[in-house]
Amino acid sequence: MSQRSRVLPGFGLSLGFTLAYLSLIVLIPLSAVFIKSLGIGWDGFIEIISSERILKSLQLSFSTALLAAFINVVFGLLLAWCLVRYRFPGKRIVDALVDLPFALPTAVAGIALTSLYAPTGWLGQYLEPIGIQVAYTPIGITLALIFIGIPFVVRTVQPVLADLESEFEEAAAALGATRFQTITKVILPILFPALLTGFALAFARGVGEYGSVIFIAGNQPFETEIAPLMIISRLEEYDYAGATTIAVVMLVISFAILFLINLVQAWASRRTGRTAR
Repeated sequence: MSQRSRVLPGFGLSLGFTLAYLSLIVLIPLSAVFIKSLGIGWDGFIEIISSERILKSLQLSFSTALLAAFINVVFGLLLAWCLVRYRFPGKRIVDALVDLPFALPTAVAGIALTSLYAPTGWLGQYLEPIGIQVAYTPIGITLALIFIGIPFVVRTVQPVLADLESEFEEAAAALGATRFQTITKVILPILFPALLTGFALAFARGVGEYGSVIFIAGNQPFETEIAPLMIISRLEEYDYAGATTIAVVMLVISFAILFLINLVQAWASRRTGRTAR
């Protein structure tokens, strides 16, 4: 029986280098965080996590990150669809602007959004009289997370859309499917794994985001304090155990959500007959 050829010869050696690199870059630092947090004991761990201020900050970080990721999935899909399926003046400029949040320092993004949506800002001065306050509220935090998360969805869905032949839509139309049925029964099932990947990336970025959020949040206790800010505050107070405890909780919750997303993505990939990337 002939041996199956591989691009990288030596599975054992390749796997060894992979595990060693993963351990040095990811596993060992994360293990240090867990070990540091366990140094205060279980009672100390519960005391820190049960603090109302910490719970509010965790709730705010995860709820705004999830909401922003959902919004990015919808509008990121529409933006990717326009970039792939249509030709229009300035298309290359729009395509380049999608990557702008990657290159722009997050602090600059936060300052720009605050200057726009503050009560005296360019847009905020018109929203404030009608009772809509964006800056220094969870709405502003969500807006900042949408800004930094939209490229993840667009760049994940765009290549899948580019590979999706128009023959699928033509075949569905020839069989009598309406436009809505073609989208829901043909296109979306194929795009679903890529959409989940974009959602997971946008959510992961949003949970740990600090620079673009810190300015527009206002940092009001129990209202607009995000979990990364609480970690920074504990570090400035030299409370390393408290900072790592909050970080551990964020890691565990984030891992559980991302693991669930990966399971759903694997199921969707098997259902559509496409290998999960």
